[in-house]
Amino acid sequence: MHVSSWVWALTLVGLVAIIAVDLFVINRDHTKEFTTRRAAFWSCVYIGIAVLFGLGVWAFSGGTYAAQYFGGFVTEKSLSVDNLFVFMVILARFAVPRNAQHTVLMAGIVIALVLRGIFIAVGAAAIAQFTWVFFIFGGFLIWTAWGLAREKDEDAEFKENALLRWFRKVVPVREDYAGNRMVVRSGGRWVVTPLMVVMVAIGSTDVLFALDSIPAIFGLTTEPYLVFTANAFALMGLVQLYFLLEGLAARLVYLGKGLAFILGFIGVKLVLHALHEYGAHWAPEVPIWLSLSVIVGTLAAVTVASLVAQRRKDAREPVESGNG
Repeated sequence: MHVSSWVWALTLVGLVAIIAVDLFVINRDHTKEFTTRRAAFWSCVYIGIAVLFGLGVWAFSGGTYAAQYFGGFVTEKSLSVDNLFVFMVILARFAVPRNAQHTVLMAGIVIALVLRGIFIAVGAAAIAQFTWVFFIFGGFLIWTAWGLAREKDEDAEFKENALLRWFRKVVPVREDYAGNRMVVRSGGRWVVTPLMVVMVAIGSTDVLFALDSIPAIFGLTTEPYLVFTANAFALMGLVQLYFLLEGLAARLVYLGKGLAFILGFIGVKLVLHALHEYGAHWAPEVPIWLSLSVIVGTLAAVTVASLVAQRRKDAREPVESGNG
């Protein structure tokens, strides 16, 4: 897939425009809480834009590349839903005012998008030069899937990473918030507000999530342009998805198991691809249509199973409380 420099430039300009609209149009009244209704509307808009982009890939580059893009987008979107659990913990940990949550999430995602772009560039260069990188990516995904599958359902805890600890150490931070302002003057010097700390926390935490998601999408496509755009569109709608799924996320009890299966599947696919490249002709190449079917089918199954399990639990609770 050949992508000219002007297409890259137009894509980046388009993404910057979307970010500007999100910050200055969607969130123009930052004193107003972001309701579930607003979140649902803008989530549909973002998903629609992502789908239109995929159809554009289909029109200009063919169905194979379009399927790779959609597979990558669905995978990144599903992984981002799991990430929302941690985002919720971070916002609660720092007691972020609800009317400031949209701004802090959007800023953190912009940080993550820039850093992920660097990760993707490095990963694409490594894959282009060294086939054995597929073994590393595949093994890492299988190991991550195993850990995710064994993970027990416990309340998530947020632990400050090294970057956040360093930031707190070298940058003066005031105790309380100042609306949506990130920097204020206090005691004759400039200091940052806790809002800036939360942005760093979300941005750096999302980069840690990229250690799973970037190898996963490289298992579906090795085209840097598709990897980057699938990541970008998955992240762009993450703010609205946060407010939309704020109440629903806790009900997706089997999501972690489903993501573990998806990561394990892609990990095995990467290992098989590497073996095939090294001359092991018995190792099958998993077609993109099968990958997309497995991803979508798994997400549909775990969503239905989670909602059914939650409904049964809700039905039992009144009976148990009545017996008590």
